[in-house]
Amino acid sequence: MPDPVIRIRDLTKHFTLHTQGGARIEVLRDAHLDVHAGECVALTGASGAGKSTLMRLAWGNYRATSGRIEICGTDVAQALPREIMELRRLKLGYVSQFLRVIPRVPTLEVVAEPALAAGTPPAAAFARARALLARLAIPEALWSLSPTTFSGGEQQRVNIARGFAHPCPALLLDEPTASLDPANRETVLALVAEAKAQGAAVLGIFHDAAARGRLADREVDVATFAPGNAPPARAAGCPA
Repeated sequence: MPDPVIRIRDLTKHFTLHTQGGARIEVLRDAHLDVHAGECVALTGASGAGKSTLMRLAWGNYRATSGRIEICGTDVAQALPREIMELRRLKLGYVSQFLRVIPRVPTLEVVAEPALAAGTPPAAAFARARALLARLAIPEALWSLSPTTFSGGEQQRVNIARGFAHPCPALLLDEPTASLDPANRETVLALVAEAKAQGAAVLGIFHDAAARGRLADREVDVATFAPGNAPPARAAGCPA
């Protein structure tokens, strides 16, 4: 079998609460996880188990206490900021629940920006952005406006369009179908399935059990990475 696109080994993360006498909270210990090309692995577990922490570690927003997070050959746990930015620009996509963009930038430019940054010719980048916005039911009249003025649901759909603007070999998804209407939910599920078919390795959090059942090839309970628990030799398969 080819090497995994996302390879996590011996990953540990603790937080030090400096405002509370330096108290230390260990969230993850010795996490092991592989995600191969064309595979979707869903992170499960109760609220507070560490799902979002693991995703932020993989994205590079949190620094690991110890261990390795290799994504497309780059160890995010040890990489320099410029190396993480280059990984994000070319190989690692991320769809979060919240849209964070520069105010007053038109929606069409917001969505096209990842493709432009990756070197896609402008005509192709903007064509892709238009197609995604139309597919996600963002009215064309809004494309010239800043998405910071949009409703929460519209902002989420713009964020999804932005996340799929440039095809990446590794993709992180944090609740991509949360709060969407049925039609747009189906569109997002189709986009994820298409990314998998094109070879993307997908690591995601899906509280929508039906969406998780349709997309995930395997489920990994993050509680198995909690302090005091030994990681499994292999994650359990997703139930039929």
